[in-house]
Amino acid sequence: MARGDGLLNHDLLPSEKGPQDECGVFGVWAPGEDVAKLTYYGLYALQHRGQESAGIATSDGSRINVYKDMGLVSQVFDENTLNSMTGHLAVGHCRYSTTGASHWANAQPTLGPTQTGTVALAHNGNLTNSAQLAEMVEAKQLADGGKVRGEIAQGNTTDTALVTALLAGSEGQSLEETALELLPKIEGAFCFVFMDENTMYAARDPHGVRPLVLGRLDRGWVVASEQPGLATVGASFIREIEPGELIAIDESGVRSTRFAEATPKGCVFEYVYLARPDASIAGRSVYEARVEMGRQLARENSADADIVIPVPESGTPAAIGYAEESGIPFTHGFVKNAYVGRTFIQPSQTLRQLGIKLKLNALETVLRGKRVVVVDDSIVRGNTQRAVVRMLREAGAAEVHVKISSPPVKWPCFYGIDFATRAELIANGAAVDEIGKSIGADSLAYISEEGMIGATLQPREKLCTACFTGDYPIALPGDERRGKNLLEKSNQGGCEPGPDAELESSL
Repeated sequence: MARGDGLLNHDLLPSEKGPQDECGVFGVWAPGEDVAKLTYYGLYALQHRGQESAGIATSDGSRINVYKDMGLVSQVFDENTLNSMTGHLAVGHCRYSTTGASHWANAQPTLGPTQTGTVALAHNGNLTNSAQLAEMVEAKQLADGGKVRGEIAQGNTTDTALVTALLAGSEGQSLEETALELLPKIEGAFCFVFMDENTMYAARDPHGVRPLVLGRLDRGWVVASEQPGLATVGASFIREIEPGELIAIDESGVRSTRFAEATPKGCVFEYVYLARPDASIAGRSVYEARVEMGRQLARENSADADIVIPVPESGTPAAIGYAEESGIPFTHGFVKNAYVGRTFIQPSQTLRQLGIKLKLNALETVLRGKRVVVVDDSIVRGNTQRAVVRMLREAGAAEVHVKISSPPVKWPCFYGIDFATRAELIANGAAVDEIGKSIGADSLAYISEEGMIGATLQPREKLCTACFTGDYPIALPGDERRGKNLLEKSNQGGCEPGPDAELESSL
């Protein structure tokens, strides 16, 4: 199982945070179906993409209701809440923040007025021209008499709120016309799933940085960040939403409009870590790609060892591939506590010094006296791997050889992954042998960039590898016009909403 249990694979230590994607998005148009519960289960399957907040918007054709709150999908929603959310279409969202702080006002879906009704919007990705969009919103507000409307007035400081405000459109425009005019002006990575009272829409940026798929129900249609979101609700996979495409779904079916030429630059880190193993991206099984990365890692970096073990769960497919290629037996060297929830209770300094292990314990009977190859998907700060090596040695491992199924992460991501800052990345300025010594391993090896890309079966020119190479395919603004807290510095709303987590389109 991937991170659908709400746990981040790199959260071995209470203070350690691994790479995290921004969000999971889900939408369903299905008259006669329980769309709120379908969306709940779809988001449950996408929980690995964001664990900070969750929300669902539904429409009965006359009014949109939104319920959202901080926490996991299973913590935000209960049976009574879902039963109260009736309608024939819905959009949902689970969030990890990359623009705007993690608090209630920034939870999604966002809600805003349009010329013909209301829009509810869910977004996965990160926009690179947020400063420019904020200026467009400010100009629109000045033309409207200086009045701040919608979620920006309620303290929302996300790039999603800017897009929602701009979807208000001009007099006489439909939401679809407004979207087709606005989307070519938005830069960066985005998968939008949004709706008005009667129609569901989905749009993917021209580079297709993040995945977005379309599925079919017996009585409707589903859009989700990944195919497991479709499978969980019994929808059959139809196709990916194309880069630069806007689709609309209503009683007439599905219609497609291209708002920009496709220039694919899919995120290679989706194959390495972010997506669930049972997803497919651009026709390539994520699980098979990870197994092949392990095989290639063994071809490039052999080791004399007795066993191959993964760091659960993120290292498992690559460890299987490494064992297959090397002929070294695969086994499990850690026991994972399946009942550890995502805790907001931070251990005291004393408990941290005792080295509490929230997620993993080493299997001494398997490890004692063995030369161990331990496989993981990536190293960010190095704290997790340091703890893993220490646990293996305490369990009696004779040697510990760390193998990583991606190249060194040296650059931050501006397209929807919250890495550490460049100064915090352990591979920035340190040689491989230095990193190996730092984490306490007998040896350390990474897969080559060519080996990783080859495992995806995608042409290099159609992938974004910026976190490994520093080659950013979408132009970045200057430092002063980017950053997670960019919009908080100039927030015009300035007010925090009350504790009630429910919104209606009548606001």
